[in-house]
Amino acid sequence: MENQVANTNYIKSGIIDFAAGSMGGIALVYVGQPLDTVKVKMQTFPNLYKGMVNCFLKTLKTDGLTRGLYAGTIPAIVANVAENSVLFAAYGGCQRVVANLAGKEKIEHLNTFENASSGFLAAFFSSLTLCPTELIKCRLQAMKEVQSQNSSSGIKPNHIGPWALTKDIIKTNGVVGLFRGLSSTIVREMPGYFFFFGAYEGTRELLANPGQNRDDISWQKTMVAGGVGGTVLWLVIFPADVVKSRIQVQNIKEPALVVMKDIFKKEGISAFYNGLKPTLIRTIPATATLFLTYEYTKKYLNTFFGV
Repeated sequence: MENQVANTNYIKSGIIDFAAGSMGGIALVYVGQPLDTVKVKMQTFPNLYKGMVNCFLKTLKTDGLTRGLYAGTIPAIVANVAENSVLFAAYGGCQRVVANLAGKEKIEHLNTFENASSGFLAAFFSSLTLCPTELIKCRLQAMKEVQSQNSSSGIKPNHIGPWALTKDIIKTNGVVGLFRGLSSTIVREMPGYFFFFGAYEGTRELLANPGQNRDDISWQKTMVAGGVGGTVLWLVIFPADVVKSRIQVQNIKEPALVVMKDIFKKEGISAFYNGLKPTLIRTIPATATLFLTYEYTKKYLNTFFGV
């Protein structure tokens, strides 16, 4: 009977983590999408823009808000809901596995390293859902620049939406085409989320008052911890993200390591940090909002379902 109750609670907890991660993903997109678009453009076409502000203003002036700065919002929402729902559900599951291996009864007893390790494992599963949707998002965000290059070769520019683009990729490259850049996504995500969750949980621990559980800290402290986690994540993974963006937007078929060596040889080390500034400016409010939404949705659902 006790095992049945425990299994039911595990299932409930997984569903709650999934739902809370979904809500957090939606909130993150609406806060951070404009600067994410700037980041992708600067990563993939660094010679077209003088800097973050120039890229932002050019995009806004040329393509407007909806088709410019918020280009790729639908696949971005799909990507973030897919990634964060799976990520947080897998994170909760991996926390329970790590707790069992560490001989701890509750996941609340895990230390920062153990939480970071849970994030590392969880990121493998979220990468499988993230890769196809992020590929569509990145291509839509950089479509104007790609078509500008193609027009010089006599190819007529054509506006295309997310669903038409998806069908075009499948028609041209098969379903496997949607997973272009999967290896570089995994290389980016797994170590990145080790530091992401490690920094987040560690900061929550530091900000908690003496004797206070980190789950009970104020919403302001939760947002600070989320911002710290996001900043550490991007500082660690940004070079791998540049490689992933190039592979996905420019449809490069070479392995990630070959692309990385080629970028370094032709453009130098600074190329791996094109777009870092808008990313860091975006990530602090975006990941702060992500974790705030996740934690409070989770608390509400835990109370509602009696977990």
